[in-house]
Amino acid sequence: MDDLDWLESESIYILREARSRIERLAMLWSLGKDSNVMIWLARKAFLGRVPFPVMHLDTGLEFPETYEFRERYVKEWELELIADPCPPLERTDPSLPPNTRVAARKTLGLSEAIARYGFSGIIAGIRRDEQATRAKERVFSPRRADGAWDVRDQPPEFWNLYNAEFPPGTHVRVHPLLHWTELDIWRYIRREGIPVVPLYFAREGKRYRSLGEIGITFPIDSHAADIDSIVLELEKTREPERAGRAMDHDSEDAFERLRVAGYM
Repeated sequence: MDDLDWLESESIYILREARSRIERLAMLWSLGKDSNVMIWLARKAFLGRVPFPVMHLDTGLEFPETYEFRERYVKEWELELIADPCPPLERTDPSLPPNTRVAARKTLGLSEAIARYGFSGIIAGIRRDEQATRAKERVFSPRRADGAWDVRDQPPEFWNLYNAEFPPGTHVRVHPLLHWTELDIWRYIRREGIPVVPLYFAREGKRYRSLGEIGITFPIDSHAADIDSIVLELEKTREPERAGRAMDHDSEDAFERLRVAGYM
């Protein structure tokens, strides 16, 4: 068993635990590389079919290539898709920086979807190495009913022993990719042949390394036009993964404010 085998088996174990212990479960699908890996793992965990809805928090600002990808793989992977539109910008907190307010629409959209569909658990494809605030997360993370997160009130998870039992009525976030790195994700995509949005591959010296909405996501300088080149690039670079995300350049506490309010 190599390191990718170990990561795969651990994530499949987490997904099966979540499925067996949480009554009303949905999986977030941002359409990015990480959530595609997560859907791939769920299909392996449950005999080829994802047994719960996948939810795209749709701001209406995705790239055309991203929507084309969604329409194709909803059919090919036989997914039950929820893609309700997120609330308008005017309903977000006006004290947030402009770029962060755009992302805050997803927090509101998720909170309303949880209430609308009665989900008691949400699976999200975040990783600890993406962003400092996400490094504080747990694999099984209890939340308030509206999705808000109290980082000071999280169960310990020593030696990969997860607490998946919570009192009735607890809302739980599940993070099966928390222990993966960006390089792990791309090595696994290469090994498994997992499809991704073509915007990740360089054209005319630019590519998207982290994929978000139009207007708050920008390409980086790169000539990595295939997966092998991306893996080589990541083995050498010291630039942060989210350097092209405008919201990560807003005020220092903007991302943490979003996370506490329920952002993924």
